[in-house]
Amino acid sequence: MTTAAPSASTGAIEVRSIDYVPESERHGKVWHQGPFWFCGNFQPYTVAIGFIGPAMGLSLGWTSLASALGILFGTFFMAFHASQGPWLGLPQMVQSRAQLGYRGVIVALGGTLFTYVGFNVIDTVIIDNGLNAVFGWGKPVIGLVITVVAAVLAIYGYDWLHRAFQVLFWISLPLWLVLTAAILFGGAGGQAAPASGGFTWVAFMVQFAVAASYNITYAPYVSDYSRYLPRRTKTSHIVWSVFCGASAAPLWLIPIGAWMATRLGVTDTLVGIHDAGENVFTGLGSVLTVVSVLVLVATMGLNAYSGMLTVVTAVDTLRPVRPTRSIRIVTVLVLAVVWALVGMLLIGDFSTAFTNVQLIMLYVLVPWTAVNLVDYFFVRRGHYAITHLFRKDGIYGMWAWRGLVSYLLGLAAMVPFVVLSFFTGPVAEAMGGVDIAFAVGLIVGGGVYLLLCRTLDVSSEEDVVVASERELVAS
Repeated sequence: MTTAAPSASTGAIEVRSIDYVPESERHGKVWHQGPFWFCGNFQPYTVAIGFIGPAMGLSLGWTSLASALGILFGTFFMAFHASQGPWLGLPQMVQSRAQLGYRGVIVALGGTLFTYVGFNVIDTVIIDNGLNAVFGWGKPVIGLVITVVAAVLAIYGYDWLHRAFQVLFWISLPLWLVLTAAILFGGAGGQAAPASGGFTWVAFMVQFAVAASYNITYAPYVSDYSRYLPRRTKTSHIVWSVFCGASAAPLWLIPIGAWMATRLGVTDTLVGIHDAGENVFTGLGSVLTVVSVLVLVATMGLNAYSGMLTVVTAVDTLRPVRPTRSIRIVTVLVLAVVWALVGMLLIGDFSTAFTNVQLIMLYVLVPWTAVNLVDYFFVRRGHYAITHLFRKDGIYGMWAWRGLVSYLLGLAAMVPFVVLSFFTGPVAEAMGGVDIAFAVGLIVGGGVYLLLCRTLDVSSEEDVVVASERELVAS
């Protein structure tokens, strides 16, 4: 089994990464998960999702409804993944070796890494363009500063990320309350409801899919931030805490984004936040813009941290490694260079890139989340030989064909239904551009896995699971 030093952290920098967190190092409280994920979504990226519907001709009301339904749908799956962290004490993608195999998990790791880097590329574009437009600050300097701050947070790790979000939660909450009250009572400016803009199924489903993808894309790493909680943490408690926190922020901010797009006529998220705030009283817009950027940079640290865990997991599948602090630092720095360069140099049409990235992340992750949750809750019911997840000769095998077939069939089944700017599947085209690919991926991925596992003798794993638990206690 991959091991690290005997304590969770040495000095300020976290020591553990992909290795098991023993009970003696567990800390934190389950209710902290709610504010943590609330703050993770309480930032400009979330507001930007509200721009999509209006850009496609959807009204403020229909955009808000589609977003609310999508967020609730996506958060449902995300929240159940969070329960795996305390029980298994592992990063999410290490646990996925049980469904895909010790080496087979690398098939899904590519998709999750694309998600982390994709989020940070879009975040960089949002911050660079927004701060340049609002304050006139130079994009290269902005990009460099936010990349360094996010990378440092990721390097310092788990506890520092939690602390950062706790502080930013209490700073940003009153500012957004003031702006929201002003919007509701007409004190934030804006035009009357435009004559144009209404309802189309295509726009409604795109808005729904992008909103659903927002929290589904957290699924591969939500347990990364719950794995230090005590193992006795109740599933219902953590699911409810994560669900409420992760859904409340976008349910609040996406309609504000739609309001900015339809009433202020802005196309840049930070410009909209600044202008609306300044309409309330001088200085509010500037302060809210800066605080919003700080939250988004902290979220970039979140993505970089889980990106590091993904890369180290991938390397470990090919050649077992000791997850030292040196490896985490080098990995984070390499990821930082990649997202900074792509974000600052290669993104042209931001609106199109934003929608495409969100949808691709949804397509790639939906079959995986179906396979993972079906295995955890219906097939193995949370009983895993944790030590065998780090062994090539373990009971889960090198390539777990049931999980891999289910995941790949889920991906393939979605192709005729996808809707992207550069490709529309034949079935989606016949349906007038309505995107239901995510539903197909969930049903096929999860359904096929459940079917294939009817021949899996889970009872044969029981003795190994018991022996693994004894080994964990003794180590």
